[in-house]
Amino acid sequence: MSFVSLLMVIVPFSPPLGSSDGQGRILQRFPEKDWEDNPFPQGIELFCQPNGWQLYTERQPPAFFVAVLTDINSERHYCACFTFWEEVDNSQPQKSLSSEADEDDDSGILQPAQLFAPKSLVLVSRLDHTDVFRNCLGLIYTVHIDGLNVQLENLIGNLLTCVIPIAGGSQPDQDEKEESLRTITLGAGDRQVIQTPITDSLPVSGCSVAQLFRQLGIINVLYLFCAALTEHKILFLSSSYHRLTDACRALLAIMFPLKYSFTYVPILPGKLLEVLSTPTPFIIGVNSFFRSETQELLDVIIADLDGGTVTIPECVHISLLPDPLLHQTQTALSMVLDPELEIADHAFPQGSTQPSSPKIQDKEIRAVFLWLFAQLFQGYRWCLHIIRIHPEPVIRFHKAAFLGQRSLTEDDFLMKVLDGMAFAGFVSERGPPYRAIDLFDDLIANEVERIRLEEGNPHKMMNHVKELAEHLFKNENPYPAVAMHKVQRPSEGSHLQLHQMIFPHLDEVTVQLFIDHAAAKLRSAPPAVKVEKNCMVPSGPPLGAIVDRNGNVLANSARRLEVVRNCITYIFENKMLEAKKLLPAVLRALKGRAARQCLTQELNLHVQQNRAVLDDQQFDYVVRMMNCTLQDCSHMDEYGIAAALLPLVTAFCRKLGAGITQFAYSCVQEHTVWTNMQFWEAMFYSDVQNHIRALYIEVSEHELPSPDQGELVEEDKCALEIASEQRRLWPTLSKEKQQELIQKEESTVFSQAIHYANRMSYLLLPLDTSKNRLLRSSGLGDVESVSNSYVTNSIAGSMAESYDTESGFEDAETSDVANSVVRFINRFVDKVCNESGVTNEHLKALHTMIPDIVQMHIETLDAVHRESKRLPPIQKPKLLRPALLAGEELMMDGLRVYLIADGREEATGVLGGPPLLPAEGAIFLTTYRLIFKGTPSDPLVAEQVVTRSFPVASLTKEKKISISLQMDQFIQEGLQLRSCTFQLMKIAFDEEVASDLAEVFRKHIHKLRYPQHVRGTFAFTVGQSSKLVVEHKHKEKNQSLNSWQTNELFHGLKSGVLTMGRMNHSTTTLSKNLMKNAKKTIGRQYVTRKKYTPPTWENRGSIQSQVDEDEISVSEEVDQSSLTMSSTIKSSDRQTMSNVVERACCRDYQRLGLGTLSNSLTRSKNEPFRISTVNRMYTVCRSYPGLLIVPQSIPDSTIQRISRCYRQNRFPVVCWRNSRTKAVLLRSAGLHGKGVAGFFKSPNAPSAGPSQADSISLEQEKYLHAIISSMPSYSDTSGRNTLSGFTSAHMSSSDSSDKQRQPKIGALMKQVMGSKEELPGTFSRGGKWGSIRVSGRISSYNPDIGTRLAGKDSPQANGGPSETHFLRQQRAHLYIIGDKSQLKGAKQDSFQQWEVVPIEVFDVRQVKTSFKKLMKACVPSSSSLDSNMTFYRCLEESEWMCLLHKVLQVSVLVVELLDTGSSVMVSLEDGWDITTQVVSLVQLLSDPYYRTFDGFRLLVEKEWLSFGHRFSHRGAQTMTSQSSGFTPVFLQFLDCVHQIHLQFPMEFEFSQYYLKFLAYHYVSNRFRTFLLDSDYERIELGVMYEEKGERKNPQVYKSVWDNIDRLNKKTPIFFNYMFSPEDGEVLKPYSCISNLKVWEFYTEETLSEGPSYDWELIHGRPETTEEAERQDTSAPKSQRKIIWPCYDNKSKVEPDAITKLFQELQSLEVELGQVSEKWKDTWDKIKATQRTETKLEHRHTLSTSLLMSSNLSHHRRVNLQESGVGSSLNLTLDTESSSTSTPSGSMVGGRPSTSTLYSQFQTTESEHRSFEGILYKKGALLKPWKPRWFVLDKTKHQLRYYENRQDKDCKGVIDLAEVESVTPGTPTMGAPKAIDEKAFFDLKTTKRFYNFCAQDSHNAQLWIDSIQSCLSDA
Repeated sequence: MSFVSLLMVIVPFSPPLGSSDGQGRILQRFPEKDWEDNPFPQGIELFCQPNGWQLYTERQPPAFFVAVLTDINSERHYCACFTFWEEVDNSQPQKSLSSEADEDDDSGILQPAQLFAPKSLVLVSRLDHTDVFRNCLGLIYTVHIDGLNVQLENLIGNLLTCVIPIAGGSQPDQDEKEESLRTITLGAGDRQVIQTPITDSLPVSGCSVAQLFRQLGIINVLYLFCAALTEHKILFLSSSYHRLTDACRALLAIMFPLKYSFTYVPILPGKLLEVLSTPTPFIIGVNSFFRSETQELLDVIIADLDGGTVTIPECVHISLLPDPLLHQTQTALSMVLDPELEIADHAFPQGSTQPSSPKIQDKEIRAVFLWLFAQLFQGYRWCLHIIRIHPEPVIRFHKAAFLGQRSLTEDDFLMKVLDGMAFAGFVSERGPPYRAIDLFDDLIANEVERIRLEEGNPHKMMNHVKELAEHLFKNENPYPAVAMHKVQRPSEGSHLQLHQMIFPHLDEVTVQLFIDHAAAKLRSAPPAVKVEKNCMVPSGPPLGAIVDRNGNVLANSARRLEVVRNCITYIFENKMLEAKKLLPAVLRALKGRAARQCLTQELNLHVQQNRAVLDDQQFDYVVRMMNCTLQDCSHMDEYGIAAALLPLVTAFCRKLGAGITQFAYSCVQEHTVWTNMQFWEAMFYSDVQNHIRALYIEVSEHELPSPDQGELVEEDKCALEIASEQRRLWPTLSKEKQQELIQKEESTVFSQAIHYANRMSYLLLPLDTSKNRLLRSSGLGDVESVSNSYVTNSIAGSMAESYDTESGFEDAETSDVANSVVRFINRFVDKVCNESGVTNEHLKALHTMIPDIVQMHIETLDAVHRESKRLPPIQKPKLLRPALLAGEELMMDGLRVYLIADGREEATGVLGGPPLLPAEGAIFLTTYRLIFKGTPSDPLVAEQVVTRSFPVASLTKEKKISISLQMDQFIQEGLQLRSCTFQLMKIAFDEEVASDLAEVFRKHIHKLRYPQHVRGTFAFTVGQSSKLVVEHKHKEKNQSLNSWQTNELFHGLKSGVLTMGRMNHSTTTLSKNLMKNAKKTIGRQYVTRKKYTPPTWENRGSIQSQVDEDEISVSEEVDQSSLTMSSTIKSSDRQTMSNVVERACCRDYQRLGLGTLSNSLTRSKNEPFRISTVNRMYTVCRSYPGLLIVPQSIPDSTIQRISRCYRQNRFPVVCWRNSRTKAVLLRSAGLHGKGVAGFFKSPNAPSAGPSQADSISLEQEKYLHAIISSMPSYSDTSGRNTLSGFTSAHMSSSDSSDKQRQPKIGALMKQVMGSKEELPGTFSRGGKWGSIRVSGRISSYNPDIGTRLAGKDSPQANGGPSETHFLRQQRAHLYIIGDKSQLKGAKQDSFQQWEVVPIEVFDVRQVKTSFKKLMKACVPSSSSLDSNMTFYRCLEESEWMCLLHKVLQVSVLVVELLDTGSSVMVSLEDGWDITTQVVSLVQLLSDPYYRTFDGFRLLVEKEWLSFGHRFSHRGAQTMTSQSSGFTPVFLQFLDCVHQIHLQFPMEFEFSQYYLKFLAYHYVSNRFRTFLLDSDYERIELGVMYEEKGERKNPQVYKSVWDNIDRLNKKTPIFFNYMFSPEDGEVLKPYSCISNLKVWEFYTEETLSEGPSYDWELIHGRPETTEEAERQDTSAPKSQRKIIWPCYDNKSKVEPDAITKLFQELQSLEVELGQVSEKWKDTWDKIKATQRTETKLEHRHTLSTSLLMSSNLSHHRRVNLQESGVGSSLNLTLDTESSSTSTPSGSMVGGRPSTSTLYSQFQTTESEHRSFEGILYKKGALLKPWKPRWFVLDKTKHQLRYYENRQDKDCKGVIDLAEVESVTPGTPTMGAPKAIDEKAFFDLKTTKRFYNFCAQDSHNAQLWIDSIQSCLSDA
């Protein structure tokens, strides 16, 4: 029993001097001395008025609330505070006034307004009975205010001495009923019944929980609940103190069975608000009055009870319940709080379901949370370790095992809860096995199965919740019927009486007498003892049974487990070959948990008497399997795998020598689990528990004389059950016996501590103690471990501190390793021994022992290490050396590495086939490449060779990685190397490679990748020793050169040694001498090539072919200020100038009729363009070629001025002319943003007089007019070639029509310009759009385009016919394609001479970013965990296809415009990236010449090399351009060409391989072709013109083109057999993304030989002959070939038909000893023969040769979507009838029949006729029977038919290879009359059913027999 109240305090208000804010002081307290067990709470006056003590002008109604204080022992004190207001005596503040003045106060002087001060009655109790406190304090106030005839002292005395009953048992009988019910009275006619709860461990909540949910709602309370459990700070706000207390009480109630152990202050006084800044978690309530002061709290969750909101700061992350539980809890809560929700939508609701009364609802909510905790903690008792039973049980919780068995290791919420203080309290309170049990224990033990069944059924769950709620309600109100109170309340409005008595001063003596009297009475009464009903706590079902339903355990199939068992059996039976075969499968299987557990069980079977001695190979295999098992274990070891292996690693061993044994632990140390303190603690406690259990089983065995039942019973009991039994017996044991048991237990723990000190030293000390590997990598003990135990001790703390101070050092001394391990073990021992009650003597002994244990073990290890070095090394694969190119040298010897699989799955065996990766071999660094060469680790494919390589120059990213290999125990350092040739190498260095060697390797790579100067690249250093790489250091400071410097400079330039800095634009005068010397170094190596012969299909009428190429005329108007040389070049310089002519692609300009080359200065004025030498010294524009095409009428001086308007001085020049429409294509850079471009800007811009800008603007306009006037269409329409002529022709049009003529540009343009309005269809039937070819060329151009381009719906104002003639006038003559952002404010030319097309283009940064993403999509570094990130998703996100689409779209627009007669100027960015792409593609699409080998080379040299695409800068080829990064603009162009090639495979002379070859070598730096940024730089370096004779090494080619020419002579690899061009064909490819394909170059890989682009390496090996020899000698082999997708070179292993024929032809020639003919000659002969045959026969037969013929007429675009064949290309283009009809007949879309193979060998005589005659053939559906002349041809194996016997044209062919059966038939409808039925027969083929009718039955039989014999011969 206990007193109701311990203290009674009266606190009045005492305002301090001069302050409005007063403070309370204690007036009286009862009893005056503290109770023994309860000291007086300090500062209680603050809690009586939490808002501060203040005076009020009005009297307030009395208030009551309960504050909660917590003392130093975590005991809670409930302060019930009753406050009322009394009048303040006005004189009270004036202390200086005399007492007389006090008495005179009542005189008639005017008083200030009456003030009221608060006074509080406070009752402090250890028990929480709010209603009783309210009634008692209210009664005291009532007696005082109503003046009842009762002594206040008596009331208070009775209150202080009344006794509260103790909480009763579960089902109280009559006596207990009296105990748990007590009626108390204070002696004022009152009566109160106090009920105490049945079980005091269950909280009492009243209605507070229901009220909290009503205030905040379900979600908010759940947030608060999770926040409280995961230790966040929670603050409640309300204007009511009572509600604050209730809310805090409710939150604690729903946390049951966990108890909140942090700061808990339901009402915090304003003066203590700084408590809110505490770093520890709390639950605090504060009055809303202080809301503003809580706004600054950044990490506090604020719950506003009045507003119903919960505010969670951004920086706070609350982990919520795991998902199914969260949803179930929410559902259950909504069913309790709002039962109508479920039936709200029912049409006929079954009665109204009202929620329960608040008190019942409160219990139902708590029942839901109780159910939730039962779900969360089910099975927790199976994870308790009992480590001491006597004198007190010591229990630890095995968190990792609990999480592992529940499969919740990833769950953030549960992890935090289990780590929290509340759960620690839960374990210490509920862990003991022998104690009183409550509702929660019962739930965990007996209701788990029921709860599991309820999970999916809310209604069953609600029934359970209601049952639990009943229990809770009964616990709180055991006798609801008796709960009657009779307490007087003050009369209505009594507190408002005007003259109230001041609360009197009470007589302390009277009260004290009462207290003493009650105390004496209590002493004489017998002590009230609550009977402890202790029993064994049931554990409930074990966890294993709970998890099985998830099926997680059964993830591995039984077959895999069988493999593991078999492999281990083979190992121990010494069948090593069998084991070796199974090992890879076992290592894969060990990824699964079941297989790992199976492994530990199987290995256990092979351990006899704690030891298993193995031979070397067995030992190696067992260790590998152990490592593989541990590799996938987390550091927590939640599945107990490491725990199961721990005894095994000290059991398996091998003998190394005399008395030296190596144990498995020395080979499995590299796993983080061994450095995790929590793991060791859990293992230790588990073992101690087992030993203590064994101890008591032994004891009971000795004590039980009859071993029949006892043993069995004890053996089956778990440790907790035994502990429970022992605790029950403990009080009955004698002192000696108790002491003996305590000592035994303590010795058991001590012996285990020694055992574990040994075990830990085994696994923490590395074999080679000089390598501190483990301690370094894991930072062993750097951080104080967050452990499973909840006891802190000073020793462990101090140990950790001393350790931390030294842990920063990584000395590799033995002593350092030893010290680290000793410190770690010491910390462990301190911790576990303090927790398990080991005596101090034993602990000291342990500390002395540990260093000796470690030292002894180190000595043993040294001997083992010494001996293990003597072991024969494991046979590692021999390092294979790679083949090198001529001139390629090794920079470093091969480093042994493992090539690890990356995100591409083909090589790993995941998609089928054996795993080629990981592979073991070596990585080689040469001057040119990085090469890996090795063999797969999987023994099943170990005979294959794996090669992966890429050029060093293509490396884009290199980073260090750490790799954990399956086959090896160590975590190895490795490198990830990514190349822009779409290759990735992930390598892990073998342990024999020292880390400093790996670092040297990295530095070498970096040095080679980014040389100081371009001369350091492989193309320059090839063949030289790598030491001779010249570093480019010389740079001239003074950039302006005098004549002497110039002479010297160019003298040096001749020999190509000296390098010259860039000349800036200020260089104005250059001497003649300089000019001459410079010219000698201009040009390239192909000057000595034979003269260019134009293709036959090109119309060369406009070109003067008789021109003398050695002479060149230059412009008459030479600007004398800029050049000091004569305007004509002397004959002595002609030879040099011819090099310039050759270099500047003048041959192409001649072919196009653009350049004028004549002897005299007088040239015919009708030639619109001329070749200008204004840039021959590269003074106008550094990045342009020396010779440029400009309009005839523009002098060079103008050009120099115009160039300044454009970025990089790249002014518009002509680069191509359409031979038909004479429209020209120009290229330039974008305009400067400074507004120099006056002709674009709006005319009304303010100008300050005639400035230089104006004149330039006019000259620019003149320049554009000169281009426009060069076009024939312009001359035709305007009559004269002048501007005035042009304008006068248009003057007649009125202003209004002029305004209407806005530049609308057609649907294609709208798409390009980014218009939202997409117009369907294509634009022109001319050229190649879609799959339809118009037979003739269109005469002018399609009127439809003109309409759209002119932007007029009706071209004539008067509605006249839309004639071509009218449209021509309205279409612009020049379209300027410019960047939208550059052309803001631009105006159109008012006379429609030119029109600006603003388009949105991407910049190079987008290309760079897109390319990075494309590389990651095509060659991912690791397989994506996100299932959404598929290859196509990544490809889409890279936006690479979008960029291709944009480039192609713009190019097709330009082609369309040029084809319709308008000229186009492409003026984008700096003119060297996107401009070059567009201009090159336009020429490729428009001019068939560029689709040949010569043409494409010329195109690249002209547009990319001469016009200054920045290859070095964009390719980041040197140190200076490293920062800019790799930007593959040229690769993008090649990809576009590849897309066009796919759509028009018959239009290109070169194959797809040719494009891949260029894509590879443009970044490889093997050739000099794609080095440097412009012709100027190439001249500067002396590489512009290199004679072929300069090559010292015949194998080393400086130009990629020379290499291609040489290879092309040897092999048809670059040639496209389908090449069959059509004259003057303009291509217009589809550019939609759906029509684009991913280029194979990005995804293909050949692991057998590496990239196939260094042809000499792969095809220079004499492998084929060796293979042939081998095949001859061996037995006959199968013709079957197996081709691995990523290993074999498909084109090589399975070549196409023509290549195969070439190969066979070659081998036959070798066999016959003939001189082999070049492939090209053979091909040309076949082509020629085929052409003549076609002419002779005049018949179109289906043949393979049709691919060569040039008279094809339709379906030339091959489009998979349209050909109707699916994936096979429909190339059967010829037809049976005429060449104009569409393909028809049985062969279209099918595979070529056998007959087609014979058609090339047809003779002029007719065919072989084995049997012939007339047969009636039934036509197709609804067609009649017709007689036909049938021929059976045994040679060609076909049945042909003709109209009649004389007919030479075959009408159809039935291939006998397709015939399935020939059977006698029956006449069908429409058959010939009067013919014998037996004359009919049927022929069934794979495609259709033929009905035939012979003349008679005899003939029919002959036909059947002939066909049958033909079939059987086959």
